[in-house]
Formats: sequence, structure tokens, C-alpha cells
Amino acid sequence: MPPPATRPPVAVSAAAFVSSFDRFAVSPLLVLVAAGLGATLTQSLSVASLYYLAYGISQPLWGALSDRFGRIRLMRLTLFAAALAGAVSAVAPNLITLIVARAFAGAFYGAVVPASLTYVGDTVAEERRQPALADLMAAIALGTASATAISGLLADWLDWRIVFAVPAVLAVLCSFGLMRLREHRPETGSSMLSTLRSALTHRWVLVVIGLAFVEGAAVLGVLTLLAPALQSQGIGAGAAGLATAAYGLGVIITSRFVRPLSARMSMPRLMTLGGCAPIIGYLVLTIHISLATVFIAGLLLGATWSFLHSSLQTWSTSVLPQARGTVVALFAGCLFAGSALGAAVGGPLGHGDHWGVLFGSSALVMAVLTATAVLSRRAYERR
Repeated sequence: MPPPATRPPVAVSAAAFVSSFDRFAVSPLLVLVAAGLGATLTQSLSVASLYYLAYGISQPLWGALSDRFGRIRLMRLTLFAAALAGAVSAVAPNLITLIVARAFAGAFYGAVVPASLTYVGDTVAEERRQPALADLMAAIALGTASATAISGLLADWLDWRIVFAVPAVLAVLCSFGLMRLREHRPETGSSMLSTLRSALTHRWVLVVIGLAFVEGAAVLGVLTLLAPALQSQGIGAGAAGLATAAYGLGVIITSRFVRPLSARMSMPRLMTLGGCAPIIGYLVLTIHISLATVFIAGLLLGATWSFLHSSLQTWSTSVLPQARGTVVALFAGCLFAGSALGAAVGGPLGHGDHWGVLFGSSALVMAVLTATAVLSRRAYERR
């Protein structure tokens, strides 16, 4: 009998890495896409916001399918489909084609991270799960960091279109790599519709996915705008991408502390620690926008991903075990629907050069979110 799993398989981490790379590579490209396709920054933001929206609204379907047919099979098929959408993105002749191709890429890549998180939830015992999920999120963060750094440099040195081709190739390789893993298919006699209904009528599921929606808007949505904020100050795409890569670096560094801290601190305390970090980061950006302040804010946003987000993510894997895939997919869907809203609302503020209003408001939202998450988790533990 094999020893109990304590970490995610390499192939699963690699697939999550590629999904994250594709998702965040666009941030340093938005200004270049606008210039290259004759659009405004607000119009080019649709490339990102509709990607996130498609990623979000596809989640209930992917969650139900993974509960029914298995996590690995779903990841393999959607990685192939996402690669095709990425290839179309690389040769898109106009903004409309690019937006549509990116929306399809978002929808298909949307299956990968939730399925990988659910796979960890299926195979790692609950007492070891948050550190294992933190390890997986470190791989995701590495994808984020390398995406924002590499995409800006590739766009400056070669062409922004190449950035969409890179994850497409990697996605095909990951799909083959997943073939070696044993499938985990939960035993359930419920239909997809009844599983979804049980999740959407569960009080604590609604609380967790609601928190994820707000987190998506205040963290991922605003994160998308860090590079454009720097570029509005006359900084190039390469430098802006490298500065915003601090987010991924922050996750990689702080995720190493999740395992020891989760053994010593309660989840509400980890949430508090993670929630305070972006408040400080956004207040710094409210005062001044520069390479240094964006780098600091990126590191602090990485800390919130490691401590606040990993806590919420762990909560989502245990709140309704019999519908774990569906709940995790709803969680991810709300997270990225929120990020689409955050980017859509923040875009016009950035276009109008109202960056102080954007970052100050984001700090306030994070304060309310952190307090709500901590109080909700304490109520859940006392139930």
C-alpha cells in the first residue's frame, strides 16, 4: 500500500503552472495589444476581463464533469482545447478575434486549476491538505511570476503574439504528462444537477464562494492593472512585467511558511495575516506608483495569496466533501468572475489616471473582506 500523499504530483503542478502562465501573461501586453490592433487601453482590457469571465462562468460545468468523470481526464481534454485557442490567439488578425480566442482559452484553462486543487483534496488527508495546496499554489505562482516577467520581455524583444503561443505548446506537453497518473473518480450516485443544487443551497458553500468573489475583484482584478499603472508612468512593458512578477515571487517565498505556520496558528489567524498584507501594499501604491512600490505591493499580494487565499481554498475543499469538485469549481468561478469585475471597474479608473482612487478603494475592500472572512470562519468552527 503506497504511503499517504502529502504533496501534489509533479504533472498536476505542471498543468496548474501552465494554466496560470496563460492567465497572467496578458497583463504586460495590454498596452502593446492596444497599440498593435488600433484600440484603447479600455478596449484591450476586454482581452483580460472576458478571459476571466469565461474562466469563471465555465466553472460549474467543469466541476460537475470532474465529479462525474474524473479530474485527470478532464484536465487532459481541456488542455488540448486550450492549446488550440492559444494558437488562434497568436495569429488573431484583429481585436475581436483575439478577444473571442482568449475567451475560449479562459473557458478551457478554467478546468485545470480547480481540477488540480480538487485532485489534491481527493488524495491528501485534510490535516495535511493546506500545506499541500500551498505547494500547488506555489507552482501556480511560479506560472504567474514567469508569465508577467517573460511576457513583457518577449513582447519588447520579439512580438506580443509569441506570448500566446508559448503556453499552447506547454499545454500539449502537460496533457501527455498527465497520462501517467491514476484517475480519481469519486463515487457518487447523484446527478450533476442535483450535486450542483446541493452545493448552491448549502449555507457555508455560499459564504465561501462569496468571499472568493470579493477576493477575486480586490486581488486578481487589481493585480491585472499593476503593469498598466506602471506603463502609465512611462515605464516599458519589460520593466513593468518584471516588477509585477514580484507577486509570484511573494507567493513562492511566503508559501514556504504555510506548512509550519498552519501547524501553530488557527485558520482565522492565517487569514488575518494574509488580509493585512495587501492593505499595506495598496496604501503604498495610493501614495506613489513606481517600480519600487509596485514591487513591494506585488510581494505583499503574494503573501495574501499564500495565507488568506490558501485558507479559503482549503475551506472550500472540506465544506461539502460529497460535492468537492463542484464546490471547488464554484469557488474558482466566483474568484475569476470577481477578477473580471475588478479589471472591468478598475480599467476606466486607470484610463482616467485615477490610480490613487483605485488602490485606496482596494485597500478598503480588503479590510472589509478580511474581517468578514475571519468572523465567518470562527462561526463555522463553532457550529
